[in-house]
Amino acid sequence: MPVETQRYPHLDKLEAQSVYIMREAFAKFENLAMLWSIGKDSNVMMWLARKAFFGNVPFPVVHVDTHYKIPEMIEFRDRQAKELGLDLVVGENTEVLKSGITFPNGKATRVECCGTLKKDALQATLHQHGYTAVFAGIRRDEEGTRAKERYFSPRGKDFAWDFKDQPPELWDQFKTDFEPGTHIRIHPLLHWTEVNIWEYIHQERIPVVGLYFAKDGKRYRSLGCAPCTSKVDSNATTVPEIIAELRGSKVAERSTRAQDAESEHAFEQLRAQGYM
Repeated sequence: MPVETQRYPHLDKLEAQSVYIMREAFAKFENLAMLWSIGKDSNVMMWLARKAFFGNVPFPVVHVDTHYKIPEMIEFRDRQAKELGLDLVVGENTEVLKSGITFPNGKATRVECCGTLKKDALQATLHQHGYTAVFAGIRRDEEGTRAKERYFSPRGKDFAWDFKDQPPELWDQFKTDFEPGTHIRIHPLLHWTEVNIWEYIHQERIPVVGLYFAKDGKRYRSLGCAPCTSKVDSNATTVPEIIAELRGSKVAERSTRAQDAESEHAFEQLRAQGYM
């Protein structure tokens, strides 16, 4: 991480909006949790939660472990959880993992693998712990289906998402009163961009997984499961260099996530069924 600190004044409004959304959710919903993918966005969301709640994260942090994550990600997760005193809950689909059908060695496709190891594992964890609402670190600019999200997004049976029937959120007027039994996904980073995320990491000196920084002319721009995530050509070894690189890039952020490219319609359906 760079030694010098830089201020980005335009981030103040983004930060204030996110903190406001988090505090509104904490005041409105019981049995709240936060999803933690270990990537840059969820680490920024974690930082914002600590700002919102005076240095603490006052709810459990849920990580869905597919057992295919890059080892450095799990090492970072365990180290951060210990240093920050997080109430870490790890969800996994042990039955499917034991079956041997998962991608790349089994007969499941990438999207099917995401369905069992991520969506099903997440749903089982939410059911097991009875979480009525969860924070998720998604952004509108990240991927097409996520642009249809709301800050406070109601889910139906088994956390299904009807993207055609979402409450309006005009002039920062958020609907937080829902029918009993409704599961809510809360997206405090929805208005941020990828560059904003890295600017905030730079400004606040937020720890991130070292895989984001270039080594031998390659780095990860987006982190996921090892068999489905590739590197990009890059010489960016510091956060300012990543910011400069992104400002000049026209390549989609998740272009290195193979499951997204396998079938755009299948991925949208997967999200509609409860995937993040």
